[in-house]
Amino acid sequence: MSLYRFARFVVALILFPLYRIKIIGKENIPKTGPVIICSNHISNFDPPVVGITSPRDIYFMAKGELFEKPFLGKLLLGIRAFPVKRGLSDRNALRKGLGILKEGNTLGLFPEGTRSKTGELGNPLAGVGFFALRSEATIIPCAIIGPYKAFKRLKVVYGKPMDIQQFRTAKSSPQEMADGIMQEIKVLQEKHQN
Repeated sequence: MSLYRFARFVVALILFPLYRIKIIGKENIPKTGPVIICSNHISNFDPPVVGITSPRDIYFMAKGELFEKPFLGKLLLGIRAFPVKRGLSDRNALRKGLGILKEGNTLGLFPEGTRSKTGELGNPLAGVGFFALRSEATIIPCAIIGPYKAFKRLKVVYGKPMDIQQFRTAKSSPQEMADGIMQEIKVLQEKHQN
């Protein structure tokens, strides 16, 4: 068993009962081919929660500083995370992400780039739009609907694959694409709030 699968098993044993996680729309995630799962970001627990609720293994970007700590850096690499320099156009991270998608894998992204302190959706960074426009990946919007409180229901909602051909045809900018993805996340959030 790989470190990723082992970590996923252990984390699922803890988080599913703790947050009474309910998954909606898991069948919307294609079984094969490149996929980008784009989720809102309300907690440090979001990456593991998306990781344990997705039927596919996911590669996540994580802030570069975390990889500077020897043990943590090795652990993150073992569970398929890779570093990104926040606040900069990190070409290495962009290349790594595109490579993951080119190999037919799943990339998990949080378009806001940082956690929302209020739970409200923030403005997306253009990076998610870059990956969507530069790859052949299927884009799956995801809404995590909290709160993260012990034994309160946490919902993870996966939307239907986005039709992004309109953005490609209109030669949209990465920022316009990112805005479109955030709008889909907002629609999911509002639809499943209660």
